[in-house]
Amino acid sequence: MPIGKFLDEMRRTFFLHAISAHFSNGLIPVAVLYLLLALPAADPFFERTVLHLLVIVLLAVPVSFVSGILDWKKKYNGAKAPVFMMKIRLAVTLCILAVCAVSIRLACPGALSGEGLLHWAYLLIILAMLPVVVLLGHYGGKLSAGQRQEKFR
Repeated sequence: MPIGKFLDEMRRTFFLHAISAHFSNGLIPVAVLYLLLALPAADPFFERTVLHLLVIVLLAVPVSFVSGILDWKKKYNGAKAPVFMMKIRLAVTLCILAVCAVSIRLACPGALSGEGLLHWAYLLIILAMLPVVVLLGHYGGKLSAGQRQEKFR
């Protein structure tokens, strides 16, 4: 394929929101997996990987949120349908959870190895991120499937 044709196709089919949303939504289950691997053995390498993944998520979520808002306004004229309002609330929740998890871990490097309230808060915050991204993906899939069905009617 000629480079000009390839670049034109990339320009037409590049969807920042879909890429950034799948990126962060894919990293959170991996972070939970590494968290579960770190717990029984108190493995510092797995635990450090959790932090790295959460920092990447924290950086990706605002890109996903802003690109999602821009797409919503462009494709759907900012319609206040329940699915959009739910996705916005879930995205804000995800951002808050990510900020809290990273803040706890950076402020208290031993949060995972401890046994106090901070330990349990850190664990629960990370685990709470999983159903949030599942729901974000579910509602995004509903929107995406709806668009595909509209094209074939």
